[in-house]
Amino acid sequence: MSIKSFTDQKNSIETPNGFNHNEKPLKTDQHKSNRVDINVLKSKLEQEQSKELKKNIIIFSFCIIILGSVGIYLSL
Repeated sequence: MSIKSFTDQKNSIETPNGFNHNEKPLKTDQHKSNRVDINVLKSKLEQEQSKELKKNIIIFSFCIIILGSVGIYLSL
């Protein structure tokens, strides 16, 4: 009866010797630059600006109403 240990096992991984670096890679699709249409960017920017303008107008009108009501209250 023989006892085999881990040191008796030979695990060798062989690499191919004939590897040529000039071969094509496995992935043939090249990285294409993701182009963005300038009109899409402009429309998104305009939408954000219009939302911000509406928000600012609402805040400004609220402040004017508050100042007007305080002025009317103090004048009575």
